[in-house]
Amino acid sequence: MIVSTQPITDRSALSAEHAEVIKATLPLVGSKINEITPIFYKRMFAAHPELIANTFNRGNQKQGDQQKALAASIATFATMLVNPDAPDPVQLLSRIGHKHVSLGITADQYDIVHEHLFAAIVEVLGADTVTPPVAEAWDAVYWIMANVLIGFENNLYASNDLEPGDVFREVTVTAKKQISPTVWEYTLQGELVSPEPGQYTSIGVKLDDGARQLRQYSLLGGSDTEYRIAVEDNGEVSGFLRDRVSVGDKIEATIAAGDLVLNKDTNPVVLISQGIGSTPMVGMLAGMNPERDVVVLHADQAESTYAQVEEVQGLVEKLPKAAFEIFYRDNDQWLEVAGRIPSGASVYLCGGVEFLKNVREQIEALDEQPRDVNFELFAPNDWLIS
Repeated sequence: MIVSTQPITDRSALSAEHAEVIKATLPLVGSKINEITPIFYKRMFAAHPELIANTFNRGNQKQGDQQKALAASIATFATMLVNPDAPDPVQLLSRIGHKHVSLGITADQYDIVHEHLFAAIVEVLGADTVTPPVAEAWDAVYWIMANVLIGFENNLYASNDLEPGDVFREVTVTAKKQISPTVWEYTLQGELVSPEPGQYTSIGVKLDDGARQLRQYSLLGGSDTEYRIAVEDNGEVSGFLRDRVSVGDKIEATIAAGDLVLNKDTNPVVLISQGIGSTPMVGMLAGMNPERDVVVLHADQAESTYAQVEEVQGLVEKLPKAAFEIFYRDNDQWLEVAGRIPSGASVYLCGGVEFLKNVREQIEALDEQPRDVNFELFAPNDWLIS
C-alpha cells in the first residue's frame, strides 16, 4: 500500500454562512454527540445488519468505543473548519482512511452513514432545534469530511491498481506457533501486495453464528506472496484463530494498509512499544537502513510476556548503530524517554492508550522535541492521543 499521500483538508471549504451556524451550534451538538452516535449505530445496523455482521468490530460496538471515535472525529473536523487556530486533523483522517481501506469501505457507504446519522441528530436534538439552516450547515460539514476521506481512500486503492473495496484475498495458513503465553504467530500465503515496514492487514474469519468479523493485525514482515502476523489472544477473532484455525486452512486477509510507516530518511529513529505493540517495530527493524542510529525501547509485564524479544534482539544485533532497552513492570522498571531520544529523531510509538498518552506527555516535556512523532493504536479511540 503506497502511503506517500495525505488527506487534503481545506479550512475554506465551508461557506461563511454555514460557518456561523456551526459556531453557534457546535457546543450543543458537541454536548449531545455521545447520545447521538449510539442511536445512529442502532438505526444503521437495524437497516443494514450485514454491516455489524461483516464489517464493524462487534467488540468495539459493545464497549461503545466506536461511537466515541465517530463523535470525536466529527467534532474535531467541524472545529477545524470554523476555528483557524484549531490543529488540522490530517493525521487523524489519514489513520481513518487507512482503516477504511483495510475494511474495503467504498464511497456508497458514506450515504448510508449520512442517512442514519442525521436521523439520529434530529431524534436527539429535536426538529425545533435542527431547523433547515442548521441541518444544511451540518450536512455541509459531513460531506466536506466525507469527500476528504473518499478522495484519500480512492487514491490509496488506485496506488495498487485496485478498484475501491477490492482488498480481500484468500490466504492459506502455512505456519502457526505460540511465541508467548498469550501471543500466536501466523504465516499466510496468497496473492498479496508487498507491505511497507510498520503496516497491518485485516484478517477475516467466519464465526459460528455466520458473521464474518474482521480485525487488524500488524505485520512482522511480508512480501507480495506472504504475510507474517502476531496475534494476541484477547478477543473474538483471536480466540477463533487460536482454537479453530490450523496450518492448511484458508482465511481472508486484506492488502497491507496503515500510515505508521518507517520513513526512508537518514535521521535517527526511536522505536517505542508496549506489549504486542512491538509487532510493527519488528517489521521496521527488518527494513532498517544499517547506517541509521536506532534506539529501541520496549515495555512489558515480564520477560515471559515479551513475545518478540528474541527476534528483536537478533535484528538489533545486525544494526551497528542500534541500542536496545527493555523495561519490565514486574521488576518495577518504567519506560522513561528522557536522555534516550537523539536530536532530530523520528519517533514511532505503538501500544495501549494509557501507555501512549504517558509517552507522549514525556516527549512533550523534553527540552528538545524530536523531528516527528508517529503512532499506531489498534483501537478506535486514537483521537485521545492525537
